[in-house]
Amino acid sequence: LERLLSNRVSKLTVAGRALYSCMLRDDGGVLDDLVVYYLAPGQYRLVVNAGTAHKDLAWIESQCAACGPSPMISPRRDLAMLAIQGPKARQKTWAALPQLQAKSEALPNFSAAQVGTWLIARTGYTGEDGFEVMLPGDQAVATWRALLKQDIAAIGLGARDTLRLEAGMNLYGQDMDETVVPAEAGLAWTADVSTTRDFIGRAALISRTPRFKMVGLLLMEKGVLRAHQKVMTVSGTAGLGEITSGTFSPTLGRSIALARVPLAVENGDVVEVEIRDRRLRARVVKYPFVRHGRALVSADLSNLTSPNAS
Repeated sequence: LERLLSNRVSKLTVAGRALYSCMLRDDGGVLDDLVVYYLAPGQYRLVVNAGTAHKDLAWIESQCAACGPSPMISPRRDLAMLAIQGPKARQKTWAALPQLQAKSEALPNFSAAQVGTWLIARTGYTGEDGFEVMLPGDQAVATWRALLKQDIAAIGLGARDTLRLEAGMNLYGQDMDETVVPAEAGLAWTADVSTTRDFIGRAALISRTPRFKMVGLLLMEKGVLRAHQKVMTVSGTAGLGEITSGTFSPTLGRSIALARVPLAVENGDVVEVEIRDRRLRARVVKYPFVRHGRALVSADLSNLTSPNAS
């Protein structure tokens, strides 16, 4: 894992602690982003993206075969994962699943606890507090129904996507992929290049200067920002960058987006986005936009001036 992942797995010394990391190609491109759970000495669990699971597993197995005595890799296709997220998630989870309370009541953020064949983790992909529960797949339906009885609303991918974007969290395949290095997706902090540890992609990251960076956009006019829309300068017609993820933020009451733009673009700059043959103004902001239901970006643009318009 120390060779396989860009973040430093050796930082995990307490059972249950978790680590977010990228898994890179030799050229520094992102194969996937994932979470590592340290279960016990010599025992870890990786949670990868479902859409890239087959590719990830093939890559991991090929790398293990190249590094001497191979560790034992056990794909857990027998498990399901339920995410219970929101300000009342912990209390509602304990009401539905009281057997989990003792092990999870004092659980720190980004940590997990084993409860029999279940793993309950204080992690998530929404910017809200709550749990991700990994359990045997044949118990998932009954568990889902127990949660619904506590008046927990079932949500779909659209709601999940809005929450993760408000929280400034990347989506693999949109905000980063094999053509992008971590720094170009706002994930430079996951690449441990300050030590001499030789992980896959390290040499490329040191020699490859990022061409772009990730910024937040707040739309100043009526409309909705979407992936693949072009970001342009206010004064010219040249393309400046591209939106990777966009949506309407219910919390801010405005449309927001993540965009990959040149390094010279700064927070506070005003750009234009091409939406259905119209060019609408947007302000470059620092993300995340929202965390734990609280706005971190001001949506009040009434006194906005643009002396530094890009």
